[in-house]
Amino acid sequence: MHFSLLAFNFACEKYAIMIRYFTEDISFVFKGKLLNNKWIKFVAESEVRRVGDINIIFCSDNYILDVNVKYLQHDYFTDIITFDYCEDNILSGDLFISIDSVKDNALFYGTSFAEELNRVIVHGVLHLIGYDDHTDSEQKIMRSKEDYYLSQRPLVCGISR
Repeated sequence: MHFSLLAFNFACEKYAIMIRYFTEDISFVFKGKLLNNKWIKFVAESEVRRVGDINIIFCSDNYILDVNVKYLQHDYFTDIITFDYCEDNILSGDLFISIDSVKDNALFYGTSFAEELNRVIVHGVLHLIGYDDHTDSEQKIMRSKEDYYLSQRPLVCGISR
C-alpha cells in the first residue's frame, strides 16, 4: 500500500501544472500570476496541449543578451528567448523576457506595457506549442494566434478590458 501511494504521488507531481515566475538582475513584480496561469492553460488546451513545467524569467536587456550570446550564439537584443523542453503534448520550457525591451516595444507600438507583456508571454507559449516565426507566412500565423489569444484573455480571466 505504501509503495502504490508513492507511485501515485509521483505520477501526480509529474503531470502537475507548474508555472513559476522569476526575476534576474531586475526589480520587477508580476501581478496576477494565477490569472496568467489560467490563461496559459487555456491557450495550451485550445491547441490540444497540457501545461507541464514552464519557467517565466523576467530580466534586463543585458541579461537576455548574455543568454542569447552564450546559448544561441546570437549577438543581439531581443524581447524573448524560449527554450523548449516539451515532450509529447506537454508544454515545458523556459521563457526569458526582457522587461526593458517590453517597455520599449510598448512605446514603439503605442500599446500598454501590460498588453505588450501579455503578447510576449503568449508568443513564447506559442513557440512551445510549435509555432515559429522565421518566414513571413509563419510570422502572419504567429501574429494571428497572438491576437486571438490576447482577445480571449479578458474572457478567460474574468476581467474587463
